[in-house]
Amino acid sequence: MQDTHIASAFDRDLETIQAQIMKMGGLVEEAIIDAAISLETRDGELADTVRRRDKAIDALEMQINEEAARVIALRSPTAKDLRLILSVIKISANLERIGDYAKNMAKRTGLLAGYAPVEGSPAALRRMAREVERMLKDALDSYIQRDVALAAEIIQRDEDVDQMYNALFREFLTFMMEDPRNITSCMHLHFIAKNTERMGDHVTSIAEQVIYLVTGEMPDEARPKGDLTSTDAGLGV
Repeated sequence: MQDTHIASAFDRDLETIQAQIMKMGGLVEEAIIDAAISLETRDGELADTVRRRDKAIDALEMQINEEAARVIALRSPTAKDLRLILSVIKISANLERIGDYAKNMAKRTGLLAGYAPVEGSPAALRRMAREVERMLKDALDSYIQRDVALAAEIIQRDEDVDQMYNALFREFLTFMMEDPRNITSCMHLHFIAKNTERMGDHVTSIAEQVIYLVTGEMPDEARPKGDLTSTDAGLGV
């Protein structure tokens, strides 16, 4: 009877942690979209809201870590349950980093307000952010459903985000070469694009954790990376 009570309490602990993860994920999804909209529309008020809400994301990560540590200390979880708790800790860390990147995007909105828009770039960045947000939604769904196939698909989709980044990188180079007055704004926009690409990497890490959670092993194949901007090929030389 006591063992049953302990198991029931442990299950409730896990449910609490997983509910916190989903709440955190929802806040991060919202931050990605709102940051991109604030950039495209130059909405400083919305950008400030994104920055303020990041504190709630950070607080949830702390709560998840504290709850996970308490469960490990008090419940002595089995290997499978321990894997779940460790995966939750890593997923929350990735979510926190994505939230930070969204906050950084929002910070650039005010800086760009004083410069002429770079044609097409805000809309392209919003499309890129939207794809990352969709990947994150699917990654969280794969976590709840323990869907390894969906998690593997998300890992492959990160290459699309990398290709979007590569295209923007080349556009920014072109704009800067055509008119030096574009240099400052393009540098800010490139920073945003790179941050968005890094969001995709963290979403991919979440998908990898889902695969680890279900199978006990990290994906065997190397993650496809389409970001060529740090190579000679990416610079066109």
